[in-house]
Amino acid sequence: MTGQTDSIVPADKKLYSLRDVTGTVESVPLITASILSKKVAEGADALVFDVKCGPGAFMKTVEDAGRLASSLVQTGQAMGKRIVGVITDMTEPLGDKVGNFFEVEESIDCLRGTGPADLMEVTLRLAAWMLVAGGVAKTVDEAAILCDQALSSGRAWDLFVRNVKTQGGDADRMLELYGSYRSPHSRQLRAPASGYIQSIDAFKIGLAGVYLGVGRNKTADPVSPDVGFIFRHKKGALLKAGDEIATVYGKDEASLDAAWDLVEGSLSIGEAAPSSSPLIIKEITAL
Repeated sequence: MTGQTDSIVPADKKLYSLRDVTGTVESVPLITASILSKKVAEGADALVFDVKCGPGAFMKTVEDAGRLASSLVQTGQAMGKRIVGVITDMTEPLGDKVGNFFEVEESIDCLRGTGPADLMEVTLRLAAWMLVAGGVAKTVDEAAILCDQALSSGRAWDLFVRNVKTQGGDADRMLELYGSYRSPHSRQLRAPASGYIQSIDAFKIGLAGVYLGVGRNKTADPVSPDVGFIFRHKKGALLKAGDEIATVYGKDEASLDAAWDLVEGSLSIGEAAPSSSPLIIKEITAL
């Protein structure tokens, strides 16, 4: 769990900065080189990549996501690694929470087996492929059973707490903050009309998060851990006008003002229920 440093892929650190200012962040060869350089330098033997696809991802189309996944798998295979690329949907935010500590809370829910259905589906599939790639299970179905057992037995949660403590974190304090660590500045996103939620645009939510304090415009900008989104409803929910869809937390009232057009613009309401689409779009393996 690391980014580029002066001792871990230092050249990639410089290239990454150049990509931001040259408009080449979405270059498949450069993404492949950036991702794999760190993993190979760290000595990984098996890798599973979650390649996001949709408005909230670098790769907006299934075709582009497929090119990236194939590039990662083929390049990793050429370097002697066991590789799986899983293309997953990122049309709307995954899970019910967006934000730094909010997503820690959602990780706690998942590790206790009570996370949102969409997030649990993607996470368990990726974890199952890791067991196959690592040689622990022969098939992804066998691996899925092992993942379920790790959750139900409490072993997954125990290992997470141990990981927090090993890295110098305070697990007890983390649990004390669970459910209460919220900015005092918040607003409710409400349905402007009755109908079904057609979509919640993940890209606009991501941009709004920068204004709220979830992310940064510049590397020197501070990040606020207690801001973000908590969704009550997502795609397919039938609402009445005025129903609460999400609570939005900002670092101050000005940040909420700045983000609000994007927040409201992320929402699409229609009279008919939207068609369902798979979260797991495609899987590419080299094992």
